[in-house]
Amino acid sequence: MSNEEIPETWIDYLSRIDVQKLSLSNDEILESVEEGLRLQGLGEAVIEPRVHLEPGVSQGHFNVLRGSLGGSIDLAGVKVVGDFVDNYLSGLPSELALLNLMDRRTGMPKAVIDASFLTDMRTGAITAIGAKLLARKGSKVLGHIGARGTAYWNVRLLDHLFNFDEIRVHSLRPESRDAFAQKLSNDLGKPVRVTTDWGSCVRGADIVVEASRLPAPEAMLQTKWIGRGAFIVPYGTMSAVEIDLLSDMDKVVVDDWGQCKSGKFGSLRAHVDAGLLNETSLHGELCEIVVGKKTGRESDDETTLLWHRGLSLSDIALGHTMLEKAKKMGVGQRLRYS
Repeated sequence: MSNEEIPETWIDYLSRIDVQKLSLSNDEILESVEEGLRLQGLGEAVIEPRVHLEPGVSQGHFNVLRGSLGGSIDLAGVKVVGDFVDNYLSGLPSELALLNLMDRRTGMPKAVIDASFLTDMRTGAITAIGAKLLARKGSKVLGHIGARGTAYWNVRLLDHLFNFDEIRVHSLRPESRDAFAQKLSNDLGKPVRVTTDWGSCVRGADIVVEASRLPAPEAMLQTKWIGRGAFIVPYGTMSAVEIDLLSDMDKVVVDDWGQCKSGKFGSLRAHVDAGLLNETSLHGELCEIVVGKKTGRESDDETTLLWHRGLSLSDIALGHTMLEKAKKMGVGQRLRYS
């Protein structure tokens, strides 16, 4: 069939405003992303390691994520997300993205979704699901480094599951950390403590999330600050952890080993390159714990770590949920493809 013979086809388009109108609940986000992990764990998914495009004109790069999900989702997807750390100087978020969804059997385009909020939500969901499976059940203190878009959903979804007694946050710029803490406090209905340094933020916390925005690798998160039995989630683009961090971990889990062992970016890149994290020392992938192939936390004394680089499968799963809810609500636009 030539291009001229393609039947009349329309695709769904959800803008940034449309995605906001959907007002996905915490549980809708978590259930959607966990379904993507379940399908991954059951082998009903294909994921290609992310690739990067560095335009060479500013301090940033594009991430290109690709994957395919079976089950009731039955979609392939490609997401392009810009990661530009100086965007705040222009009044823009550091991460802006689009998700393209296609029929995984024919390649026919199905939808285009603004994926900036989607990326934030699915990242927070992976952090929270990881904590559900790998953190102490009674975790009550959260220490969070970083105040970018994904940070908000990390804290919001973690607190949804754990109802923390204390939430501490820190980021490099006082104006960003203060505004971040105020928004969290307003939305969660509880105090959020701002700290002026890394140590007072994470020392002794039950759950530690490192989502920093460093311009180059620098060991800002000291291993000695991590208490026994804590759960650590480092996922900054540039590594902020010490090289000896893994020596204190009882279990190290990743979202997808294929993409974690390749590429130039990532919080544990130096550990992989030095052979300190490999197929032997790795406990498993998060999806394997979700479906029961690997164990999660087995005792309160275990010190555990989740390194997630971001799953295209989570993007696809959450994008599918957004499309289904948009249809029910009458949100979005239809664009003529052919």
